[in-house]
Amino acid sequence: MKNTEFIPADFDTHGRLRLPFLFWCVLLLQARTWVLFLMAGASRQQGDALLNLFYPDHNNFWLGLLPGIPAVLAFIISGHRQRFPRLWPMMRWLLVLSQLLLLVWQPLLWMSGESSSAVTIGLLAADLYALWWLLSSRRLKACFREEQV
Repeated sequence: MKNTEFIPADFDTHGRLRLPFLFWCVLLLQARTWVLFLMAGASRQQGDALLNLFYPDHNNFWLGLLPGIPAVLAFIISGHRQRFPRLWPMMRWLLVLSQLLLLVWQPLLWMSGESSSAVTIGLLAADLYALWWLLSSRRLKACFREEQV
């Protein structure tokens, strides 16, 4: 019996299910501190000012890199997921765990005295949506199944 859940355009030339566009957006959302780090490194003169703007407390910057590690790893191995048949199916759950960590971390920062802004509230809403999507997307679940690798 054929799987009619996905259309032929959802598959690449090797017959593997393509990762959805929203997956890449979630990776960028989770690795936002890494993206900021790269942007600060690329703009040498304004790099320090950029980091101080988003992370006045440098300890929070270094802690902010931790939840982005699974996203960076998923980005790196996503093109070679067939080479990592055991690691790739676990990556979805690592991303969910990382998203949960991001959701808990932001309110903890607020309770410790950091002021909330429209940006941080927007990021919290985006984190909530990303968690919901990671858990509910059928296409994403299919991309992480072992037989899809």
